[in-house]
Amino acid sequence: MQTYRADLHIHTVLSPCGDLDMSPRYIVDLAKARNLDIIAITDHNSTLHGPLARRLATPLGIKVLFGAEVTTREEAHCVCLFDTEEQRQAFQAFIDDNLPNLPNNPDKFGYQVVVDENDEILQEVEPLLISALKSSVGDVQAKVHELNGLFIPAHVDRPRYSLISQLGFIPPDLRFDALEIFRNTDPSEFLALHSYLKNPTLIKNSDAHFPDQLGEPYTKYLLESPTFEEIAKALHRQDGREVLL
Repeated sequence: MQTYRADLHIHTVLSPCGDLDMSPRYIVDLAKARNLDIIAITDHNSTLHGPLARRLATPLGIKVLFGAEVTTREEAHCVCLFDTEEQRQAFQAFIDDNLPNLPNNPDKFGYQVVVDENDEILQEVEPLLISALKSSVGDVQAKVHELNGLFIPAHVDRPRYSLISQLGFIPPDLRFDALEIFRNTDPSEFLALHSYLKNPTLIKNSDAHFPDQLGEPYTKYLLESPTFEEIAKALHRQDGREVLL
């Protein structure tokens, strides 16, 4: 077993609130410089930058998970993670089918651009990616697990765009794989405050929108190797794999 450092919630320039320096190339370079072993690209309601980030990161020995930070119908943010290109494409199709066709206003919200390995713009995404999907949190969770992905409600203790801020609680029948808590949150205090939760796995990620945020914080995982399957085992505390928060 070995300890791996992971940041599973990172935004690129594709997210309208993402800094224009946050290209997949620059993110991968930063991850290497900050000794991260595993990262996930999780733009708002989009998976489009995942493949490029993986292609750039693989030669550097960094594992990249495909993902998106989905905004549900309740306006709660949830991190959805996948391993294969087939899963990514299927989830992107689900997002496209459920994202309202509201045009982005770059002057108000920021640019939404897909870039190549040289940071050249390939495409500007027109629908506003920070819109809420037509799907409920339960619908999103069901789709993620149908595709054998990982479903992690994001920054659940934040006062905006979290399950607790939007619903007042975390639904007891929601099948999440872990809960993401805010960087400054004490895990024991969070669990004491929400004692109805049955010993969930808690993780921390950066939710980075700017370069200086990437990897601050990260979570350590005790794994045999840095794979999607091993991360899933750690989140579920299986076969000696662990999350070391």
